[in-house]
Amino acid sequence: MRRPYQLWSLVALICLATVAASAQSFRVQCPTSTITHPDPTNGGVVNSSEPAYNGPTQFTTNKDGYVSPTAGTVNGAIKCQQISGGDGLMTEADGTQTFMFSFGPLSGLADIAAGLPGTQFPNLFNTPYPGTLVRGDPATTDGAASGASPGTGLPPLAPFTWNGAVGLAPDIPNIVTVSDIIAGPLTSPLAAPHCAPGGAASANTVTVFTDSPLGVSVGSQIVIANDAHSTGIGGTPTPMGLLGTYTVTCVDNGGLAPDLVVDGGGFNGFAFQYSDPAGAGLSNVGNDNAGTAAAVAPANDGHVDPRPIIDVGVMNGNIPAPLAAFDEDDEFFLTLTNVGMIMRPDLFEQHTVHFHGYPNASSFYDGVPDASVAINIGASFTYYYLAPDAGTYFWHCHITPPEHLQMGMVGQLYVRPRQDRVPSGGNLYTYLGYQNGISEPSTNPVADLRTACSPAADILCSATMPAINTGATQGLDKLGNPQKYVYNDGDGSTAYDTEYPIQMHGFDPNFHFVGMTFNPEMFVDMKDKYFLLNGRSYPDTVAAGPQATVSTDGQMHYSQPMPALINIPVGGKASLRLVNLSVSEYHTLQSLGVPMKVVGWNAKLLRDQAGNNTEYYTNSITLGGGESLDVILDATNTPVGTYYLYSPNLDHLSNDAENFGGMMTEVHVCNSVTGGNTYGNTCN
Repeated sequence: MRRPYQLWSLVALICLATVAASAQSFRVQCPTSTITHPDPTNGGVVNSSEPAYNGPTQFTTNKDGYVSPTAGTVNGAIKCQQISGGDGLMTEADGTQTFMFSFGPLSGLADIAAGLPGTQFPNLFNTPYPGTLVRGDPATTDGAASGASPGTGLPPLAPFTWNGAVGLAPDIPNIVTVSDIIAGPLTSPLAAPHCAPGGAASANTVTVFTDSPLGVSVGSQIVIANDAHSTGIGGTPTPMGLLGTYTVTCVDNGGLAPDLVVDGGGFNGFAFQYSDPAGAGLSNVGNDNAGTAAAVAPANDGHVDPRPIIDVGVMNGNIPAPLAAFDEDDEFFLTLTNVGMIMRPDLFEQHTVHFHGYPNASSFYDGVPDASVAINIGASFTYYYLAPDAGTYFWHCHITPPEHLQMGMVGQLYVRPRQDRVPSGGNLYTYLGYQNGISEPSTNPVADLRTACSPAADILCSATMPAINTGATQGLDKLGNPQKYVYNDGDGSTAYDTEYPIQMHGFDPNFHFVGMTFNPEMFVDMKDKYFLLNGRSYPDTVAAGPQATVSTDGQMHYSQPMPALINIPVGGKASLRLVNLSVSEYHTLQSLGVPMKVVGWNAKLLRDQAGNNTEYYTNSITLGGGESLDVILDATNTPVGTYYLYSPNLDHLSNDAENFGGMMTEVHVCNSVTGGNTYGNTCN
């Protein structure tokens, strides 16, 4: 990374500082509707929850010539997440602090602090912070996990629950002076805006004349406020019921004659109307309202305040990077905001997000800078993904990959299958099964061509239904929740009761040290000595709650939010989503006492093209860098107790010292599990 041309890059940066400052900025995107998910509310479903699966989404050509979903067949939802690219510190089991280049959360802070995915529906993501952001990570400062306020001497605060995007701010409204407000029908000699039906407004219409165009359109939210006008004609003031926030029903930006006279005064010809169906406070009196103001109601449009983004994002690196999870048929908007590296101010590192092994919507969003884009310091970029295939993947920065992966810019993501959303009692095979050799629900004779799979014609099918219908139906898991699956298996073979993403990773402490001290890193000498599960070594792997590190900014940051403790209800099963993100080591994990059932490899269900099951049981798995496995710990016949998942490589059971750290965690088979089927649950 220490390249000769960096000096010239600095010179160029100084020369082009004005251009760069005007050409990039922090910004987020999280639309409430798209062509694929056109209804921003859909009865409150699309914006706030995952709809039940009702067959493949069907598309038609709409009146504007775009292909859009047919009403009633929209599947999936819109999901959003924001992350920062920068640096940070993490703490090893022996107390050593290690410098990282890493990604950190800029949305979903409460969920990230609880070890959950930071991926949110738009109604949560687009919620501005309800209080005043303090320096540092508010998820730590405000007591996200326990409500505690450690080290302050202050009483505990209420648990932190906000999951919106950091820095999200309403847009800056345009404000104009109101020349006149006329409520009710417009009568002679007062002229009506061109948009008034038949030349006159209806009885429940309010027409607002302004001294300049407000720049609104039909459907915009406007505010009538600051009512400091004169008493008006005949001493009759404008009724107070006209003040408030309204939806514009028509606009006339200059269509009126320039010399139009209203109430004996001059008017420039700008107007808009809104409706008040209740008719509260309406009057037929025209009033001189100079001093009353109209403004566009503040709305979230992706505009952000850079201060809280810097306050939260700097030194906020996590290992692993923030967890992302969404469902098949979802549209996922992931914003990367590059906040820079305060520990290495000499570096002008760009960052990207590359979804490893994932079928991208376009190469533009692939994150490999040769074929897409890279994000400069002080800028944001939103990646777009459509989720066609369930499975376990991971993501990383693709700028100087060996270095940035070694330094910690790696994270995990997984896509939940459609089968999770099969209605209760639905047959898994017929609901997602075959008709004429094409994978599709029997309730809808039209296949979803994005995921259609005909083994006779396509040897690269992403998934295959079982060879026979076993009669398996959707029911409840052992925790009383709707049954969840790793893949669309058609027979329930990948069902589980609890779920745990586990990231295997290794650090070379020498590589990180020289990276922090402005020395050239020797890639050829890279050798991992710290071995981690979810960024932690044993016994930190089984510690509940987020692991925090006081960084050089003097603030507490959640450096390692994800524990690796595995809880399984007695007789139940746990899904382990395993990925190896080491750049220099193969990693092996072995289970004692709880059999391991391997059901997927590199985001593919283990089935042959005829639908025959090729899943297998084992007590150990081995992964190379960049590989993933889906493993189910099957405790069907395992008694209540504590078991271990660990690396049999003895040098991987320590952090370059005896009796400290290592790649090991505990598996608890419990009488009962409370708190849900993923992180945050407890063993009883």
